[in-house]
Amino acid sequence: MAQKKLKRFSEIKSFPNVMEYPTGMQGKWHTYFKNSHPIVLELACGKGEYTTGLAALFPEKNFVGVDIKGNRIWAGAKKALEEKIENASFLRTQIDKINDYFDHGEVDSVWITFPDPQLRTSRASKRLTHPKFLRKYFYILKPGGKIHLKTDSPHLYNFTKLVAQLYGLRILEDIDNVLAQTKISDELKIKTHYEGLDISGSSTIFYLSFSLPEFIPENDDQLHSILKEGM
Repeated sequence: MAQKKLKRFSEIKSFPNVMEYPTGMQGKWHTYFKNSHPIVLELACGKGEYTTGLAALFPEKNFVGVDIKGNRIWAGAKKALEEKIENASFLRTQIDKINDYFDHGEVDSVWITFPDPQLRTSRASKRLTHPKFLRKYFYILKPGGKIHLKTDSPHLYNFTKLVAQLYGLRILEDIDNVLAQTKISDELKIKTHYEGLDISGSSTIFYLSFSLPEFIPENDDQLHSILKEGM
């Protein structure tokens, strides 16, 4: 397994649709894609099922999957190359450094698909819908840009709804059981490797889409107090 990972790490260095910790990319993504189409991010993209799936559905948009795990990115990047999905690309870096790679208002929307829910209260600030991350997204998103969360974790789903309540996020769509819907959008039909594993054991898929307010307060004491009380 270690040799397989090393091989993939080596291969992605030659992939034209993968960048590892690049410099000078802020404000340059339309140049990179050679068009002025909207840019959509998938954060914690894993094997890139959503990055490639959305790119195939929406050829009029550009998609960038972001993850730190190069051996996972390899799978999505390889698929995009083999299937000639030219509007899908991958960025290897830490998500908490996302503002180093995208300029103010450069991103049209963000997808967060089956991220680690970071269940321990002490790790709440690592959840990708924590206000710490929302402030980063606020910088790179165009005004009114959507954030999509798809998760099998009821904990992360309820945490995100609490954040929405405390910080004035505008919830645009709230589905507490995607699998029970008689009709869902093509975007929500895309399945990831981690969705199939049902790691949380909930047998339920939750979906939220929301936009950010004009200002996200820096004081997170109230949120952390609620979490300590057992939310």
